[in-house]
Amino acid sequence: MADISWWEIDSPVGGLLLADDARALTRIYFQSGRHPFTPPPAWRRSATPFAHARRELEEYFAGTRRTFSVPLAMQGTAYQRTVWQGLLGIPYGETISYGELARRIGSAPRAVGLANGANPLPIIVPCHRVIGADGSLTGFGGGLPVKRALLELEGAACVADLFSGPRAGPRAA
Repeated sequence: MADISWWEIDSPVGGLLLADDARALTRIYFQSGRHPFTPPPAWRRSATPFAHARRELEEYFAGTRRTFSVPLAMQGTAYQRTVWQGLLGIPYGETISYGELARRIGSAPRAVGLANGANPLPIIVPCHRVIGADGSLTGFGGGLPVKRALLELEGAACVADLFSGPRAGPRAA
């Protein structure tokens, strides 16, 4: 079993628990929901491996970082990793629909939605940038208020459209 370290940080969207396998960031858990993650006893609590990730997340929430360079270990099926790579191609402040992401990778929207929901590295692998075909904010592991907050932070047009009058629809990348 890999040596896993964890550390919890505060953020504008609530507590985030970071997990690392000594070579890369492996998980980000939202801790402010109904079911905060409890690290297993075999995991070691240590802030040391997370300096890079903490700095980049702080910069993101301060509005000064648009992309991340922290090493990631995206653990999932080959299909899930394909979807997550597709998420990394959605620019900061833009949104696309599940259908558009599916078209880009040659898949179906429902399958993309399931893989999106299994994303182990939300925020950094920006699953919050995927919205419904009608521009609605749908499904997000951190909850829809967190998804809305992340999109507002990035200045995504769809969020303003949803809450300030007639909607122009999702912005396609």
